[in-house]
Amino acid sequence: MAEDQVCKMKSKEMEEKEIALDGSVDLKGRPVLREKTGGLKACSFIVGYEFCERLAFGGIWANLVIYLTTKLHEGTVSASRNVTNWTGTMWIMPILGAYIADSHWGRYWTFIVFSSVYVVGMALLTLAVSLPSLRPPACPTNEGCENASNLQTGIFYFGLYLLAVGAGGTKPNISTFGADQFDDFNPKEKRQKNSFFNWWMFTIFLGTLFGKTFLIYIEDKISWGVSYGIITASLILSFILFFFGTPFYRHKVRSGSPLQRMGRVIARVAQNWKVQAPSDHSQLFEVDSAEYATKGRYPIAHTQTGVLRCLDKAAVKTAEDTASSKVCTVTEVEETKLMIRLLPVWLATVIPSTMVTLAGTLFVKQAATLDRHLGGSTSFEIPAASTSAFLTLSMLITTVIYDRILVPFFRRFTGNPKGVTSLQRIGAGMVIQIIVMVIAIATEIKRLDVIRDHGLQHNKKAIVPRSIYTLIPQFALMGTADALLDIGKIEFFYDQAPESMQSLGTSLYTSSLGVGSFMGSFLLTIVSNITGRRGHKGWILNNLNASRLDYYYAFLAVLNVLNFIFFFFVSYCYRYKRETTEAFGKDAEKAIETVALRKQKDEEVKGLALH
Repeated sequence: MAEDQVCKMKSKEMEEKEIALDGSVDLKGRPVLREKTGGLKACSFIVGYEFCERLAFGGIWANLVIYLTTKLHEGTVSASRNVTNWTGTMWIMPILGAYIADSHWGRYWTFIVFSSVYVVGMALLTLAVSLPSLRPPACPTNEGCENASNLQTGIFYFGLYLLAVGAGGTKPNISTFGADQFDDFNPKEKRQKNSFFNWWMFTIFLGTLFGKTFLIYIEDKISWGVSYGIITASLILSFILFFFGTPFYRHKVRSGSPLQRMGRVIARVAQNWKVQAPSDHSQLFEVDSAEYATKGRYPIAHTQTGVLRCLDKAAVKTAEDTASSKVCTVTEVEETKLMIRLLPVWLATVIPSTMVTLAGTLFVKQAATLDRHLGGSTSFEIPAASTSAFLTLSMLITTVIYDRILVPFFRRFTGNPKGVTSLQRIGAGMVIQIIVMVIAIATEIKRLDVIRDHGLQHNKKAIVPRSIYTLIPQFALMGTADALLDIGKIEFFYDQAPESMQSLGTSLYTSSLGVGSFMGSFLLTIVSNITGRRGHKGWILNNLNASRLDYYYAFLAVLNVLNFIFFFFVSYCYRYKRETTEAFGKDAEKAIETVALRKQKDEEVKGLALH
């Protein structure tokens, strides 16, 4: 009995001293102990910030089109375009943040700097909505309203776009930094990582839900300044919480600019274009596994990838090469292949991202025209922007059901730890989006019928005698689609990107949302201009009671069907990369462990020398 207890104590002691084998280090570059760092403990400090950031985004984005039209007196098309342009910038800026993190500062310091910019932008925005001198006079009639001055508009949009700059450094790094806290070489942590993105997005959806309900109610019934002040205070508190978690974080060693390595491969291929790549891939140039391990990186085994096989020429060492430093390694070539193979999938996710913008623009403007009273109450009225909370609530429910019910169910048949593949999950989201657009068309046709029956076409301020609850199906199903799409995309681009380029991979997820937002703005403008030519009444007018949103939704439905056909072809041809722990074999794994133990012993020797 005593021997068993001794064995358990020794086993626990060995576990506590076990080093994370994925190359993780602390802020000072020392190997980290698995038991004392990372995992769910470290993530608890990280998710707090993300909750507050999404609280801010939900509270601003969902009601922004209302603020622009009622407070800054912009038109419907102009306001919708400005919202989608800002959203697009916020989602495309992470490409810059990912580059800075992977190449220069690392994820931790990039996040610290850019989250500070985010807080400053939020503080400026709070002043812009609080001070009467920074907005035009109120205009209850919405007729002949005084436009905002250049100064008023400039300060508001400067604060708004400071948020976009700040998000550029936080969005691609905070989720990636959270995933970095799990060691793929440890079975327990690997299982936790499989569910990480589901619960990460659950936190995001929860923060967005609070923003779209609690904060928007404050904006409508109390004050925009109070709501934005709450956001600013919560961001500051979450930033402090994140900072307190520093001793528990694991960090990935920076491995230089991923874009520079990819550029080097392309340049080398051009140089060796006439060289024949060997059929035996063992003749391609590669360095020893231990050399990668010392840099906290992994070698990647050669793959046969059809068209991209021409990139193998970059790893061919010719007689003219006097030094190996001029030759690209197999790993550098494979990293480039992996990133290029992601691009068609990225392209196929742009149109679905365009659909997301509808929930914060046209869907909200539709809600503003309907009867928004709760039940039979004549006193309580649901804020128009809060209708998007149905979307977020649906996201939350979908995430829980998917992780707790659907994943175990599908796992029995597929053998996949995640239930289904990321691309299958994305495809399911696309199909549901098509159904959403069909429902939106039918709902809008019925709304227009009621408007004609009551002769309200020419009264843009008229409230249509039709309940706001008729919009719930399209909001709820859009939420289900978004949950499947968003989690599938972030999971796919993180997992399928090379280990040293995962911030850049995650930025592909955010940039698809950004380009999708710009695409939404472009389509809105083009359709509005083309349909309004030669004296014709346009499909999208400032007066939504006289518009034909059903035609616009039908156009988007057709676009979605064509995009899904393209996605089906791309996903059918796609081949998943191998798991990190499988991609380079046992020799590299042993090399990583040996180097990690050597570093730990060096640190212990330094510690003894100091004493």
